[in-house]
Amino acid sequence: MKSVYLDNAATTALRPEVVNRMTQVLSESYGNASSTHSFGRLSKALLEQCRKNIASYFNVSASEIVFTSGGTEADNLALRSAVRDLGVTEIITSKIEHHAVLHTAEQLQREYNTVIHYVDLKDGGHVDLSHLEELLQASNKPLVSLMHVNNEVGNILDIKTVANLCKSYNALFHSDMVQSVGHYKMDLQEIQVDFMAASAHKFHGPKGVGFCFIRKESGLKPLIFGGEQERGYRAGTESIHNIVGMDEALKIAYTQLEEDKAYVSELKDYFIQQLKIYLPHVSFNGTCETHANSTYTLVNVCLPIAPSKAPMLQFQLDLKGIACSRGSACQSGSSQQSHVLTEILNEDRLKQPSVRFSFSIFNTKEELDYVVTVLKAFAESN
Repeated sequence: MKSVYLDNAATTALRPEVVNRMTQVLSESYGNASSTHSFGRLSKALLEQCRKNIASYFNVSASEIVFTSGGTEADNLALRSAVRDLGVTEIITSKIEHHAVLHTAEQLQREYNTVIHYVDLKDGGHVDLSHLEELLQASNKPLVSLMHVNNEVGNILDIKTVANLCKSYNALFHSDMVQSVGHYKMDLQEIQVDFMAASAHKFHGPKGVGFCFIRKESGLKPLIFGGEQERGYRAGTESIHNIVGMDEALKIAYTQLEEDKAYVSELKDYFIQQLKIYLPHVSFNGTCETHANSTYTLVNVCLPIAPSKAPMLQFQLDLKGIACSRGSACQSGSSQQSHVLTEILNEDRLKQPSVRFSFSIFNTKEELDYVVTVLKAFAESN
């Protein structure tokens, strides 16, 4: 049986160079970075060099990078502290954000009576910037939280325009950039976000590590207490090997960005083309069919398959060795419909099965041909 991994929006395979670098650090640099002896100093030097390297990719200061366990923790740090410590009383977000944002906002509403406003979405799920401006005009001490690249349908936010809008209305701006860091270059001096979340395992780095960008003098306070690590923002002994792995993965991602982007973009275009040929009534959710305002790393496909057969689709794909997702990995084991698709599709489209296929440099056209063959056979089966 073939094995085809097309769930790279959920997580990615480690690059061999990352594995080698992490293994070296695990073997040789095991000191606690808070210790003052030579073993600790070596780990501390590695830690701070990684922080400087990562900061350089975004044109920010090393002191503005705080290492976390991943994107979810980074999102929680920014949103919860903004409400608890910075006087934010209203959150402006959308109903198609990652649950790390949506569920955090809902919890803040319960704990602090924070008012939540949901910005309208245009056809295809893009944020209505006119409505966002109306909400900003009417809000008091707001925090805007909008993701850069949607993890389910791939829509890309006009993040620079949103950042400028927030600045003009004196609003804080947080963006979950988990799906875009490592895939797009971003100068955070030009894009005036206040807080940003990233996760290493989305760009061929290790799981369990990420970072939060916190703009200087924001006033953000820690969520985790116990030590002075991460300049007081996050207590706990740093996972040096994971941080080094993240640094290595990000270095390779940005060094090879144009080459890798061209390769993965070609895979996406080829897959769409083949689907249209062999499944003529296929359609695409959001605006992922094109590269205009959509990431090159994924497609969300609405398949011309009878609703009665939909529950068996992913099971059959798995039996054929094909890994994909009907939504985000965080909810793929749930029987509930994707909250993103529920917001942007009509009832008829929702009855048909939708699947997210996400690509990486480790995929091939031959793999995509196999997937299309399996989908066609399933669609034509009794």
